[in-house]
This record gives sequence, structure tokens and C-alpha cells, in this order.
Amino acid sequence: MTAAEQGTPPQPSLTDPCTERGPAGELLHRHRHPGTAARELDVFLTGQVFMDMIFTGLPGLPPPGTELVTDGLGSAPGGVANIAVAMSRLGLRTGLAAAFGDDMFGAYLWRTLSEQEDVDLRWARRVGGWSTPVTVSLAYAADRSMVTYTRPLPLPADDLVESPPRAATCFVDIDRPVPDWALAMREAGALVFADLGWDPTETWSTDVLDRLENVDVFLPNAVEAMAYTRTRTAEEALTALAERVPVVVVKQGPRGAIAIDSSTGTRASAPALPVTALDPTGAGDVFAAGFVFGTLADWPLDHRLRFANLCAGLSVRHRSGSLGAPCWGEIAAFGETGEVPPEVLEQYAFVVPYIPETELESGADSVTRAEPTLRQGAF
Repeated sequence: MTAAEQGTPPQPSLTDPCTERGPAGELLHRHRHPGTAARELDVFLTGQVFMDMIFTGLPGLPPPGTELVTDGLGSAPGGVANIAVAMSRLGLRTGLAAAFGDDMFGAYLWRTLSEQEDVDLRWARRVGGWSTPVTVSLAYAADRSMVTYTRPLPLPADDLVESPPRAATCFVDIDRPVPDWALAMREAGALVFADLGWDPTETWSTDVLDRLENVDVFLPNAVEAMAYTRTRTAEEALTALAERVPVVVVKQGPRGAIAIDSSTGTRASAPALPVTALDPTGAGDVFAAGFVFGTLADWPLDHRLRFANLCAGLSVRHRSGSLGAPCWGEIAAFGETGEVPPEVLEQYAFVVPYIPETELESGADSVTRAEPTLRQGAF
């Protein structure tokens, strides 16, 4: 049982399996990418951090003039923090450039990411007088709807990165042009991973596709992929996108994921993990973190898909958005739960050598999950 479920505030621990830099990361650097260890980071990313308030257990959305009462509420870092936390919990050295408000929510987010999740915030900045963005997520029927409050950042987002670090990969959102810092990192040898959010105008401008010329790996979901490519199926969208970017992955939620590596001509697919979804918030970001790890481990395309689906599937079993991302302890313990038949577990045997030995022995998931409320004195 987690601290949140017991009703007591979880205590940050830098020796937690999800923050400890142990054998998984060392194996990744030493045996797969000898030059990676010499770099400052495994992955660098920028974006907006949100305070996520996640309501779960809802039978639907409340009609106008009505009220729904639910007993499921989690609070967690959201936005770009979803993927930063997920990557750090897999042992990847993760750096984040982001703005934080100087309010109570901003203090909570900074402390959670830097002290509890071991995300490197040297490139982040606290902005005086700016309110932390907040998103309320309403999770129901294995999906969710969101309401967001945000104010314009009083400085250009690209100003947060004056000099990008040496990193093996970076992650960008291509709803706008690829920033100069990412282009410089790519020129220095980093792989550029990209995703994008929902287009609220639903115009699905093809300008987005033109930006893929500066991207190495693109990870849209099926709806976005079909909308931008003007295709009718996820498979058609995948084929169209593969003409523009070396590696493209189309996420299909409970239907798994499909991918093409144009550099090798490899096409792969992998089913979703057969688990009961409690809250899908942030699952796409957790998937991306797993795919980045698999790429740095130099796994075959189908293994990268399977591991990404494994990470995403484990995350949706928790009511906690970013803090639902699995660490190696949960990955190790999952094989002992009996939730899936042995023939399914066998498909993930390639992951076992990367699990730290201490996690194989304990099989424990000691990760801190989202608290049900923000308590007085937590700051």
C-alpha cells in the first residue's frame, strides 16, 4: 500500500529505486552506447510544467447544473514533467528547462521534480509574479477530459536555454518550429525525438509535417497522425509519415502501437499490455520515455515498442498522472503479480538483464505516488 493510500504524506527519498542511479543506467551506458556516459545527460527537454489535479472514478462528465462526487483525487506534476519523471525513473539522466511560478504550486513542483524525482533543473527558472499553470483532469471510461488555466509566460520559452548541454537525445514539441538549441544538439550528434499536442483549431496545418525534416523520431497518436496526413487509418498515416522522418511510431492506446524505421526498412507492431486502465493521464509520455530508453539501449524496433507499451500499461494502473510512471521495482514486481499469463510475460524477457539486481530480489514498488490532496505544511 502506498503512503497516499494510507493517508500519510509520502516522504522523498533519494535512495528510492525510482531516483537511484543504479545498474540499469550503468548497463545502458557501458554496454550499449560507450560515448553516452561521457555526455552530461541522456535526455534534455523543455516545455511547460503544470500542476495536475486528477479526478478519477467518475461515471461521466457532470451535466450542466449538476454535481458529481468521487473519492478519487490525485495531485502531480504535469505537462512536460510527465515525460521527465518517466525518463528519470528508468535511470536516464534527465535535464529539464522550464519555468516555475513563485506560488505554492510552483514550490511543490520544483521540490517534487528536483528532490524526489532526481530531474536536473539547472536550466529551469523560478519566475516572480507568474502563476503556475493548472490542469484539472477528469478521468472516466478509460479516457479523460481536461480543463486548464494558464497565463502567458513573461519571457520567450527559448530564452531558458542559452547553451544546451551535451546529451544523447533531446525531446521537443513540433506544434512550433524546432528550436535552435535542438538543432544545435542534433548537429552535435543528439537524436531529436518529437511529439505534439492536440490542435484546438482542428486545422491540422501541414506546416507541422514540414518540421519533421529536423526530427529523428516522431511519436504521434493515431488521431493526430491521421489528421495531419489526411489519411483514413493509422497504418496509412504511418506509411505517409515514414517518408518524412527516419523513425515514426503511431500510438493506438489500448490497441498498442505500430512503427517504421525507414533507415532499415523495418516495420513493427506490438500490442498494449493487457491490464485494466484506472487513469490514462500521461500514458503517452510514459510510452515515449520507454521508447527513448529502448533506443539508447539499441534494441530492435519491436522490442522498443513492447517496452514502451509495458511502461505505459503499468502507468495507467495508478491514479497519478506523471507519478504513475513505473520504476524498475514495479517493472520487476509485475512479473510476479499474475495479472498476465506466462506466454505474455515471455515477450518481455529481453528486459530482464536491464533490471537492477536489487529490484529482482525485492520485487518492490517503493515509488512515491501522487498524494490525494495538497496538505498544509507540505512546503
